[in-house]
Amino acid sequence: MMNKIKPVVVLLLISISAAAQSQTLDDQVKPIVASFKGKVSLFAKNLDTGETYGLNPDERVRTASTIKIAVMIEAFARVAERKAKWTDEVVLTKEKKVSGSGILNDLSDGLKLTLRDAVNLMMILSDNTATNLVLDVLTTDAVNARMESLGFKQIKIMRRVGSGGESTAGKDPENKKYGLGMATPREMVLVMEKLERGEVISPAASKEMIELMKSEQGRNAIGRSLWNVPMASKYGALDRLRSAVGILYTKNGKIAMAISCDDMPETMWSVDNPAYLLMSRLSEVLVEGLSKK
Repeated sequence: MMNKIKPVVVLLLISISAAAQSQTLDDQVKPIVASFKGKVSLFAKNLDTGETYGLNPDERVRTASTIKIAVMIEAFARVAERKAKWTDEVVLTKEKKVSGSGILNDLSDGLKLTLRDAVNLMMILSDNTATNLVLDVLTTDAVNARMESLGFKQIKIMRRVGSGGESTAGKDPENKKYGLGMATPREMVLVMEKLERGEVISPAASKEMIELMKSEQGRNAIGRSLWNVPMASKYGALDRLRSAVGILYTKNGKIAMAISCDDMPETMWSVDNPAYLLMSRLSEVLVEGLSKK
């Protein structure tokens, strides 16, 4: 009789322990978030253990430049399907330049780049002009269709950076408030998980995209204080919004997370923006709380 009871007792103890650990993480996260002036949504997952933590994880949020992950995926898919080549040429013109992050806005008109150059600039420097050059090839609707095909119904790009090229979703008056793009923290983490598991397009393409994301310049938010931890990431910044998505490759597991901080009381263009500092602290807590014990 005892042998039959023991497994039940063990499972109960494991469940109690897991619940206590989750509560402890919740107790750490919520006071940090409560001190922040703005709206915070996040989702995190240890890709090795499957343990998760969320705070408003299914809330639709503005993406800013983190939507460029979806654009990157569509570009890699097009090349894999032989509907485009990395060596295809895109040309920089005065009309195609947009302000904001990146370098192309300051370079000479008539500059010729390959499609791969433009994708690299989009992901490494978050170059807005490069993003539009890529979207001129792909179209915004194609990016959204690709996300749908992968099972991500909440990740949508609304238009090109700046203006023009509206997607079907972007023409919906209800979606105007999202600006460039919309997503949920949970779905952004699941995209990263699929990439890490080699399940987007092909194992080789997924690995190449993860490696590209490891080259992003600037580490102001997620993983800011964890310089010894490798990370694949994409951040976004727009007026009173800061957004970040990434995987931290810790010794205790691959921790994927997506954090959105919006509705801050003022616009502050600084590496010490309160949202960046908040995301840095949250990433420390989430890495510790979701690490293998």
